Amino acid sequence: MGYADYMGHKRDHPRSTCPISLALEVFGDPWTLLVMRDALYLGKRRFGEFLSSGEKIATNILANRLERLVRRGVLRRKPAEQGREGPIYEPTEKGLALIPVLMEILLWSERYERLSVPPPGFVRRIRADREGLIKLVQKRVRSGLPGLG
Repeated sequence: MGYADYMGHKRDHPRSTCPISLALEVFGDPWTLLVMRDALYLGKRRFGEFLSSGEKIATNILANRLERLVRRGVLRRKPAEQGREGPIYEPTEKGLALIPVLMEILLWSERYERLSVPPPGFVRRIRADREGLIKLVQKRVRSGLPGLG
């Protein structure tokens, strides 16, 4: 499998074998994690749904990030349903494993970034029963529902 850095440049080998560097090969820009946030927590599955996020991702960047996530096995692309346009993107088990990572990023931002506004009650839910909440979000996403309900 070829490697692509966060700008999409393709290489035959990873930059290094450091686990953080390898993860950044997949998630080294804000757009990729925002796509995963939308897929895991908000239940977005179609190109247009991802495009409608408040951060206003450009169509070419979104197409690139979705393709990278599919290529790396974080999302799977399913053909369009009868009468619908465009494929559906679903988190794989590898993608579901990002749920606790995104929770930790949220907690870090809530603690250290003055402008951070996490969903109401979500921080309390993470702190009260982190493992239970992770399992609940995973179950909801596997069922095709938004992880936050």
